[in-house]
Amino acid sequence: MKKAFLVLVITILVVLSTCKPANVSEVSDAVVLASGATLQSEKMRIVELEVSESDQTDLTDGNGAFAFDLYQKLKTSEGNLFYSPYSISAALAMTYAGASSTTAALMATALHFNLSQEKLHPAFNWLDSELAKRGEGAEGKDDEGFRLNVVNAIWGQKGYGFKVAFLDTLAENYGAGLRILDFISEPDKSRVTINDWVNEQTEKRIQNLIAPGGITPLTRLVLTNAIYFNAAWENQFYEEATENLSFYLLDGGSVTVPMMKQTESLRYAKGDNYQAVELPYDGGELSMVILLPAEGKFTEFENSLDYRQADRIFSSLKGKRVKLTMPKFEFESDFSLKQALSALGMAEAFSGGADFSGITGNSDLFIGDVVHKAFVSVDENGTEAAAATAVIMLGSAPGPKPEEPVTVTIDRPYIFLIRDIETGAILFIGRILNPEA
Repeated sequence: MKKAFLVLVITILVVLSTCKPANVSEVSDAVVLASGATLQSEKMRIVELEVSESDQTDLTDGNGAFAFDLYQKLKTSEGNLFYSPYSISAALAMTYAGASSTTAALMATALHFNLSQEKLHPAFNWLDSELAKRGEGAEGKDDEGFRLNVVNAIWGQKGYGFKVAFLDTLAENYGAGLRILDFISEPDKSRVTINDWVNEQTEKRIQNLIAPGGITPLTRLVLTNAIYFNAAWENQFYEEATENLSFYLLDGGSVTVPMMKQTESLRYAKGDNYQAVELPYDGGELSMVILLPAEGKFTEFENSLDYRQADRIFSSLKGKRVKLTMPKFEFESDFSLKQALSALGMAEAFSGGADFSGITGNSDLFIGDVVHKAFVSVDENGTEAAAATAVIMLGSAPGPKPEEPVTVTIDRPYIFLIRDIETGAILFIGRILNPEA
């Protein structure tokens, strides 16, 4: 049986709220009112892309830097960790399309958006189109073949005004139109509608993403992005080789967990305080990279880990016969990103001084909180993962709250990530402190 990998991610959900409905007499010609079932820009998604190599590199390097900056903030939480920095970056890029003045500048710094708005969104469109090409002829964990799909959806308040330029940017670069709901009169029904969409996109792994009360009559806009990934391992794990072995914890204790085994030609690297091994997926276009700090060096290695170090490790990977032992595991992560993103420099976006006037023409929107949930499971039959992020934006008057083989024995805490090899895009990052937790 082919070892398989299935990742489902739903990010990012952005809820924008304001104190009062738009006054039609106050909006300019650049604003259009949401009516009917959908509000779609007349512009089509751009498919003939002209993105320079330097812009491509700036985007992937910037996203990579943000991925590890965020990791350094989230690692302070206890236990295992898993999230999708790529999906968070892509969804916040849609939000950034409506940011102005210092709010936009601070978001760009925190998120490492080093390109101008005019170049950034086409670059995201390019990266999305590159990922859509992956897996031709490759196998998935089921009979339907390899899948790496990215889908965006936007949900807007009936009768509310949205800037045409904002809708154009989302249509041209993210393929997203506006689905119209009535948050004011039917907040909970609207919440269920969005949750049902999330549930469907993640094959029921993320249910009730928006908790009761998360959508209120102040809600004006919700942006959702879903990533679905299904791929087989290039090299097989055989269930009969799995056995119960010890996994050693940071506190000196240990747990007994099922450990999978294989001996294959893999790309491998060794440094003074780590081992690294890359497990390719079928087709050889994406991979999981496992970073195993030396015994007693996990904290030191984790504290020093940034994008430059990770990139150096990627570059140093060389073909090697590897006798690999790694645990089966399953766990969930659940945390708020508000503190982490504020610490990275975009605190203004969470204050009444935020400027998201590029979305509606008004300056009364700010982010109330950013929450993220994720699930990952790895066993002989494959890996399944789901993640969800909600960015809840409120008005300026806050409403309710929302050879000989080298041996790699992964029997102690480690860090792992999943990346697109050609572009270098880091899709997921996680750590395992206790595979039994």
